[in-house]
Amino acid sequence: MTAVLLALLAAVGYGVSDFVGGVASRRVAALRVVIVSYPVSVIVVAVAVPVVGGSPTPSSLVWGALSGIAGGVAVWWFYLALAGGPMAVVSPVTAVLVAGVPVLIGLAVGERPGVLAYVGIVAALVAVVLVSRESPDEAAGEVAGGRVLRFTPRIALLTVASGVAFAATFVCLDRAGEDDTGLWPLLASRLAATALVWAVALSTGAFSAPRGSVLHLAAGIAVLDVVANAALLFAFQDGLLSLTSVIASLYPAATVLLAMVMLGERVGTVQKVGMVVALGAVALIAGTG
Repeated sequence: MTAVLLALLAAVGYGVSDFVGGVASRRVAALRVVIVSYPVSVIVVAVAVPVVGGSPTPSSLVWGALSGIAGGVAVWWFYLALAGGPMAVVSPVTAVLVAGVPVLIGLAVGERPGVLAYVGIVAALVAVVLVSRESPDEAAGEVAGGRVLRFTPRIALLTVASGVAFAATFVCLDRAGEDDTGLWPLLASRLAATALVWAVALSTGAFSAPRGSVLHLAAGIAVLDVVANAALLFAFQDGLLSLTSVIASLYPAATVLLAMVMLGERVGTVQKVGMVVALGAVALIAGTG
C-alpha cells in the first residue's frame, strides 16, 4: 500500500509539473526552462540528502545518473512537444509508452503480480489510451498566441521519443532504488541531467535563462520534479516495477484536469471515461498491496 501511495504522489507531482512546464514552454524555448529547473532541483536534493540519510553505492549512483540522462532528453523533447502541440493530447500519449514499456520489462525479468494486479495493469493501459484520444483544442490555440495547436507528425515523433526516454528513466530509477541509499541516486540523476541540458544549451547557443514569471515557473517545476522523483524512488523500493510504474504513469489525469480548468482546453467524453478507468485501475492495484 505504501508503494501505491508514493506512486500516486509521484503521478500528481509529474502531472502538475508537466502542466506548469507546458505553460512555461509556450512563453519561451523549452530548453531555457530546463537549464534553470534542473540546477535548482540539484540544490533542493542536495539540501534534502543529509536529512533523509543513507549511503551511496557505485551501482546506485550509476543507475541514478543514467536515469538523469534519459530524463534530461525526455523532458527536453517533451517540452518541445508541449510547446507546439495540444497539451491534452501530448501528455497522455507519452504516458502510454511510459506505462507500457516498464510493465513489459518488469514482466520480462520475472515479476509476477497477482490476478487483480494484472487486471489493474490492463485497466491502467486502457485508461491512458482513452485519455490520449485527441479532442478539439481551439482554446489552447488562443493561449499560444493565436496558434491552433495540432498533433502534427513532428509533434508525434517528439512525443513518442520522449515517452520511450521517460520509460527508460523509470527503469533506471528502479534499478537505483536500494534501501539504504536515501536520495543519493536522485542527486546523481539531477547532476547528470543538468550537465546534459547545459551542454546542449551551450552547443546550440541557447544558454539564456528566462526572466520574470517564467523564471518563477521554472523554480516551481524544480520542486515538483524533486517531490515526484523522490516519491517514485522510494516507491520502487517497496513495490514492483510493473505496478509502481503503471500507477505513476497515470500523471496525465492531473495535467488534463489542470488544462481544462486553467487553460479552457476541451476534453472529450472518451478522455473523461479514461480518467474514471484510471481511478479503477489504481483501486485494483492498491487492493493487491
